[in-house]
Parts: sequence; C-alpha cells; structure tokens
Amino acid sequence: MQQRCNCKPNKTPNMWRIVALLFVSNAFTPTTTLPQGAPESVCDTLLPFHGGGIRPMTTVSPFSIVPTASAVGQGQILTVEIRSVPPELRFGGFMLHARTTSPPYKVIGRFAPSIDGLVKLINCDGVDNTATHVSPSPKGDIGLQWQAPNDFLGEVVFNATIAQEYDKFWVGLESTPVQVVQRGAVIPPTTGISTTRRPVASTVPAYVPQIKATQLNTDSIYEGCGSTKNCFGTPNNCVTSQNCQGMVTVEVIGGKFHFELKSIANNVQYIAVGISTDDRMGNDAGMECIPENGDIRAYSSYVTAQPLGATRQQVPQNVIRLQNSSFVDGVIYCKIERDAVTTILGKEFDLINNKYHLLVALGSSVRPDSVDYHDQRLASSQAINLGEVQYLRGRSVLLFRLHGAFMLVAWIGAASAGILLARYFKQTWVGSSLCGKDQWFAWHRFFMIATWALTIAGFVIIFVELRGWSAADNPHAILGTVTTILCFIQPFMALFRPGPTDKNRPIFNWAHWFVGNAAHLLAIVTIFFAVQLTAAQLPSWYDWILVAFVAFHVVMHFVFSIAGCVSDQSSARRVNSFPMTDVSPRNSVKDQQRKVDAPYAGLRKGLLAIYLIILSLFVIASVVIAVLAPIGDTVRSLQSDMQN
Repeated sequence: MQQRCNCKPNKTPNMWRIVALLFVSNAFTPTTTLPQGAPESVCDTLLPFHGGGIRPMTTVSPFSIVPTASAVGQGQILTVEIRSVPPELRFGGFMLHARTTSPPYKVIGRFAPSIDGLVKLINCDGVDNTATHVSPSPKGDIGLQWQAPNDFLGEVVFNATIAQEYDKFWVGLESTPVQVVQRGAVIPPTTGISTTRRPVASTVPAYVPQIKATQLNTDSIYEGCGSTKNCFGTPNNCVTSQNCQGMVTVEVIGGKFHFELKSIANNVQYIAVGISTDDRMGNDAGMECIPENGDIRAYSSYVTAQPLGATRQQVPQNVIRLQNSSFVDGVIYCKIERDAVTTILGKEFDLINNKYHLLVALGSSVRPDSVDYHDQRLASSQAINLGEVQYLRGRSVLLFRLHGAFMLVAWIGAASAGILLARYFKQTWVGSSLCGKDQWFAWHRFFMIATWALTIAGFVIIFVELRGWSAADNPHAILGTVTTILCFIQPFMALFRPGPTDKNRPIFNWAHWFVGNAAHLLAIVTIFFAVQLTAAQLPSWYDWILVAFVAFHVVMHFVFSIAGCVSDQSSARRVNSFPMTDVSPRNSVKDQQRKVDAPYAGLRKGLLAIYLIILSLFVIASVVIAVLAPIGDTVRSLQSDMQN
C-alpha cells in the first residue's frame, strides 16, 4: 500500500470551533448587549452574527492572549492573561478556551470559577472549559486560571474572541502554544505575572474527565457532525449511517471556513464541492480536490451556467489554502481553508451573512483546467448559513423517480401489451365487445392511451426538474425526446385513419405500425442508456434485467407468430370443408369466419395470460429498482432497521 500525504502543520491551531456573540455597551453609542456573557449555544454557532451583518475586525488586534508559562503539568494550574496595548485600553466582553493543536482539536481543561464574580464559566463539550464575561462593563487586563486535564499530553493553544465595542470585535485570537507534560516533569520557569494584572482568585476542584466509549472502525471525518460542524454527502442520508461515497464537512475556525472533502468511491478522479444560492449547478463557487502524480491539489473554480461546467480561468486561487491532504488506496482526502468573503468573477460569496446550498460532486475524469462532468452529484435541500451547525439532507429526487417510473410502466408494460394485442388478437374474443368496440381494439386503445399519457407526463416532469436540457454526456435525452415526439403524433395519426375500403388504408396501416414500433424500440434503447446516468442511480446489473425482458418479449412474439401460422393453416382447412349450400352472395365464408374465434383461441389466451403475468413482474421489479434507487443502499438500510 502506497501512501502520500501533503500535510501543512500550523504553528497555531487553525481548528478552534468557538466564536462568541459578544456585546458591549459604549458610553456614547447606545447598543444592545448580552449583559451575562456569551451563551453556551455559541459553542456550535461558531461565528458572531451581530445585527446588521457586522463582520469581525481584520486589523491587528490590540488585545492578546498570554499564557504565563510555556508548559504545564497534567492536572496543574496555569495562569492565562488577556492583555491590551496600550494597557489602559478597555474591552467589554470576551470568550476564552484551550484547544488541542492536533485532530480532533478538542476543547480541553477547566477554568477556575471567579470569586469576585467577573468571570462566568460555560460548558462547550465539557465542564467549565470555557470562560466568558459576566457583564459588559469596561474591563482592563485580567488573568484566569486554567487547569490542565489529567488524561492529556501534548500541545494546546488558547483561543479567544475579544469585543471592544458592539461593532468592534476580533475573532480567533491565539496564544503561543503551551505544552501539557507529565506531572512532575521539569517545567521551564514562568515569566511571572505582572503586578498590573490581577489574577482571578479561585479554588479549582479536582478535574477528572469522563472517558466516553468510542466506536471501533469509524472514520474520523464523521466526528463532530451535527454538533461542531456541518456534514453532507452522497448518497442521501449517508452521514447518519457513515457510508458516504463522497462527503464534505464545513467548520468555522478563527473566522475562517474549513472544508473537508473525502471520496471513497471507486474509479474517482476528483471530488468537488459547490457553494450555490440554489440547488442547481451554475454561477457557483467551487473547490476541487484532485490527485495529481500521487499528490493532492486543491483548486478554486467557478461553475458556469451556460455552458454548464467548472472553470479555473480568471478564478483567484489565493482565496483557498490546502491545509492537509492524502491519497491512499484510491481514497481522496483534503482539508481546505477558505476566506469567509470572496469575490469570484465579479460575484461575491459571503459565507458569514448569506445562506448557501452545498453541492457535492464526484467524477472519473479531469481536464487540464477543469473537471469533467460528474458521475455522482447531490445538492442539499435547503440553503443554510454555513457557520450554523445543523442536519443537512439532499434535495428531493421525487420528480426524477416519477419520471423513471412513468417511462418504465409506459414502455416496458403498457406499450408492449398494446402492440402484442393489436398484432395477434384480432380474431380472438370475436363477437365480444367493450364500450362498443372489439375486445382486442378496446384493450389496445387503453394500453396505448396509457402509454401516451405516461410518456407526456414523464417528459414534462423531467424538464420541470432539470429546468432545461440535460447536461449529461449521454444520448438518453435525445433518444427520449425522439421517442416522445413519435408517441405524441401516434393518436393524431389515428384520428385521420382512412376507412377499411379506402385505397390509402394500407399506407396508413404501415405508417401506424412503423411509428408505433419505432417508438417502442427507441424507448427500450433509451432505458438502457438511463442505467448509465448519474441521477438515475440504477445499478449496472439492471442491464441484465432489461436484456431478460427483451429476450422474453422477442421469444413471446416468436411463439405467437408460430401459433398464428398454425391457426391460419387450420382456418384454410376449415374454409375448404364448408358445404357449397352454406355459401351464398350474402353469406360468404369470410363473413362466417368473423363470427367465431380463429382456431387455437384458447392457446392464445393462455399464452397472453402468461405474457401479462411475467410482463407485470418485469414492470414491478423495474419500478421498485428505479423508485428506491440506489437500491443497494435502500436494502441495506432496511436490513439494518429490521436488525435494530
């Protein structure tokens, strides 16, 4: 097994998940505040969404987070100070915690409660592991006492959000790294605490974290889904079962948006994510993760609407930064940091204040400056603020499924039965009528009207779903359109059918036969091509079901043709056996034959029953596979539900 990894470690952890909603009063400008500090809900919110879309400051912060030592023993106390330059500068609110610098970037440790009531502790996936202000009153430099956990060894960094005023706050301030070492190890001397900074008096209780049982054989990319980061993947609802073929996660760390992309699908050459204002591809920001010469490359792209496709031309690449990547046994992974606000080809993408859909795409081929059309794609059902953690579902595929079901019922079922009845049953059920028409004709008309109605409905549905022509590199759309046109004109041709004795009747009969059979043949070929469509999500083995149907249909036509020949020979013998006294100008042999079924009518009826039963099984199986696609995932999900 070969493994290549392009890892870019940072001196400071770019994986902190906490961003506070901080509010501070101003002596001269009245503002709305949170007088009791940041709420615990901001542990998942990640970014400060101040009213009016106020963004964090991007200038150098006058505030800093300063640990008073570069190392601390397990379970020992470390003083952490919030300092300002100049020292007389005041701030109103803050939020502070310690986070590991390696995955999964957990908030660890515990802060001491404040005796003088200036600091409040909140729980962010732990107990008292985050400190915030009690009131928005102006405050100077302060010190807090943090206790290292007993079960951790390694590097941590203190992250903070400091609000000087309501509309003036800095997000993601980081301290220098601090090493948590074994209790009793030699620790470098501290720098001391300035006499101008007042540490918060406290009594720290013993801290022994609860160790949660972890599941074996789980992918770490799913950790934190729905609690600390947004997760979305294909096929739909795969995040819950942790079996995504392609997946993207979004997490906000220090005011930056971090995207993880991962594909475990076979024969995939890229995985990409689109950031879109709707659930369709076009005019979207894209990020692509592509293996190149054994390494991973990340690209920023723009998905154009006309013609549909991704391009990197004139797209700035400095808006994203590849943080980590790997390509092992065909599994593609990359972690990309993206600026919160970017402008691509004149269109602004503001991930802080606007809502977007996520589009995940996987493909098997790439071009020098872009990726080829995807093999798998799924869009989220709703636009969300990507900084707000919530559960994401894929957009509804109901119209896709209805289109497939309608076309399968129409052309495998109704059209096949209608054509067979018209060809072999004109001399069966003679003398029996339905709605004033011969039985064969009444049922033939019923099946063909059903074919016409289902085809037109399916054609309209897919255009409503796609909102235009399919961009897939597949002849399915063209063949389907030709089939629909032939189907559409058939009943109108029937309206102009000449009378039985009209000289043009043979021309009509051949034209009607040709159009109907051509439409049927094209429809079956079109269904074969549908198996290759990404949106259909049909298994490759469904081709064999279609082959079995075609073979069965041809064999039954062959059997009915032989039965018809035998019936015709028997009819000829019966004509020769008529006594001459039974024949008169007003009572010909042909007229007498029309009053009774042709020979072997019982055989034909029995064969028809067999044909319709087996045909119904093909139709039911096809519709189930199409509607419940991907059928393999559906079956596994049902089995899992039954076991639980």
